[in-house]
Amino acid sequence: MADTIYVLNGPNLNLLGLREPDIYGTDTLDDIAGQLEDRARALDLKIDMRQSNHEGHLIDWMHEAQAEGAKAILLNAGALTHTSLALYDSIRSIKTPVIEVHISNPAAREAYRHQSYVGMAAKGTIAGFGALSYLLALEAAARL
Repeated sequence: MADTIYVLNGPNLNLLGLREPDIYGTDTLDDIAGQLEDRARALDLKIDMRQSNHEGHLIDWMHEAQAEGAKAILLNAGALTHTSLALYDSIRSIKTPVIEVHISNPAAREAYRHQSYVGMAAKGTIAGFGALSYLLALEAAARL
């Protein structure tokens, strides 16, 4: 599985395309998955894309990615980014590199979004480029 990139998406990201399109755009999570799969093929990689509204699923999937020998994890934890010490601890507990991904730029939004527990533990962060943030993170992961 060293050629697999896990793409993990947290709460409310199942509503992309419908949810606040002025902030998150009109691409759905399926649209983003298709774009990632196309680019991953060109990079000779595979994508394992998942979404859950439950923090524990994200943690279990990060542990799974480690156990399966994934090349990297792209993580858009949604609002859990700013609240979850459990995600922070999970990222710190695995060797698989994690790249934090955000469609919007949390630093340019409400003050409570400025702190990222995910970012404190992640290899790096890509944010603010809409759906393109995922593709930029995939490019970064491919070069790890």
